[in-house]
Amino acid sequence: MLSVYACPNESALRFKKEIEDQYRTPFFRDIDRILYSLSYSRYSDKTQVFSFNENDHVTKRMIHVQLVSKIARTIGRNLNLNEDLIEAAALGHDLGHVPFGHTGETILNKISLENDEGYFHHNIESVRVLMTLEQNGKGRNITLQVLDAIMCHNGELPLDKYEPISKTKEDFLKEYNLSYRDKSIIKKLRPMTLEGCVVRISDIIAYIGKDIEDALRLNIIKKEKLPKNITKLLGEDNKNIVNTFVSDIIKNSKGKPYIKMSPSIFKALLDLKEFNMEYIYKKANTRKQVEEYEMMFYTLFETYKRDINTNKKSSDIFKNFLNDMDENYLKETSTARKVIDFIAGMTDEYIRRCYLKIKHTD
Repeated sequence: MLSVYACPNESALRFKKEIEDQYRTPFFRDIDRILYSLSYSRYSDKTQVFSFNENDHVTKRMIHVQLVSKIARTIGRNLNLNEDLIEAAALGHDLGHVPFGHTGETILNKISLENDEGYFHHNIESVRVLMTLEQNGKGRNITLQVLDAIMCHNGELPLDKYEPISKTKEDFLKEYNLSYRDKSIIKKLRPMTLEGCVVRISDIIAYIGKDIEDALRLNIIKKEKLPKNITKLLGEDNKNIVNTFVSDIIKNSKGKPYIKMSPSIFKALLDLKEFNMEYIYKKANTRKQVEEYEMMFYTLFETYKRDINTNKKSSDIFKNFLNDMDENYLKETSTARKVIDFIAGMTDEYIRRCYLKIKHTD
């Protein structure tokens, strides 16, 4: 029943051999491995856009990935694509997101570059989480197609047309490794499957209207501020915005080897993204908050790096991370990368607790 452009289950590739599952298809098995991972559990206390607000209805990272999954599966079902591959990639696409969302990512990227560990990108870290960090540093045996869709999901880079490109395992690993050293690679990544293309466009659809909804709830913007030329075309609330995008994609992509929006809807997407950047994302954190986050990240990084170098076993990085890690991870990973991996996996509340603990000790 799948489209000729879909990725069939028999095409699934893994980096390690494993015994066939009697009841689950390869991509369905990936869904379970992601759902049961420790990294997935931490979604529940990671920022989407707004950190430490007192409104329980504001979106967290956990809700975002579920919305991406739902939107992507809706598109995939109507295009007769492999829904299991879509769901696995959607649920795992943000596992590498750090505390405080993109603000935290910017700070950790700066730390990573200063310590010669290359660029830090949450989509690359999401792949690292699954391939290397999960299961105490042994990693999880996730299919190439799911890992690739996660690596190439970046919804911050919308395109008017998403067309998959063929890749081998070697091609994937080359892109993955180059992403740490070549700044231009991250903007050139393209999924190897049409399902990966669906996840990528669904990422921006899932957040662009929901972020407006959250900003309205927090009184960061007023409804009358929304551009009439955009809302007239897309709708005035998240429900209608999502429906407009999804319907337009299905209409323009049915029976095609690519994912595409109509020119007018794509233009509205770009305009709405620009509006969100100016009136929401730039105002999501005050200057004081950003300075506080920087202090947290840098304090933790320098403290834990020193703790490793002095073999301070009472440190949280040993007790809650390194003591349980596989011997190969410990031998092959630099001190700076160990600390980056530890901090990147933290939730908002946990990084704050660790910071206060260090400051109290000092």
